[in-house]
Amino acid sequence: MAVSKKDVEHVALLARLRLSEKEVEVYTKQLSQILKHAGKVSEVDTSAVKATSHPLPVKNVYRADEVRESLSKDDVLRNAPEKESGAFKVPKIV
Repeated sequence: MAVSKKDVEHVALLARLRLSEKEVEVYTKQLSQILKHAGKVSEVDTSAVKATSHPLPVKNVYRADEVRESLSKDDVLRNAPEKESGAFKVPKIV
């Protein structure tokens, strides 16, 4: 796929870039070469390759649930900046 000067100027406009005429010519050639090189991927025969969403198998690792002792309400509230009726007091946000 060839990139035209008009394409480069359009992308530069969208990106809010000011390009000189020389820069437009250089980028036109470079982008054309990049797209030509990237287009080689489409030449590879992938008909025998199974479609996949992940290159590696995906599995979840779960830990066993364990019942453990937790902190008491007094321990939790000990460092609270403000508390009220046995709970954290926070500013009203509406």
